[in-house]
Amino acid sequence: MRDAPPAARLTKEACRASRALLGLSTRELAQAIGLSPTTISRLETGYSIRPHTERRIVHGLKGLGVEITDGDGAGTGAWLRFPERKF
Repeated sequence: MRDAPPAARLTKEACRASRALLGLSTRELAQAIGLSPTTISRLETGYSIRPHTERRIVHGLKGLGVEITDGDGAGTGAWLRFPERKF
């Protein structure tokens, strides 16, 4: 069975924006979603990641209150659902 892509592509910019919205470092985000900091760093520096890893990051971000959006055609972005959340 093939991996289906997520609804909105997780770009390096959207990943950085997500971390900024949450106030997390690369290491903190990786720990929060159960991945290696290297995986997050690779994504944010433009390396490709596997579709299932992308879905795992998107799902992890969603659990932290960040939605990755398609930007209504203006480009991929990040939206914070829970602005008062404390970690």
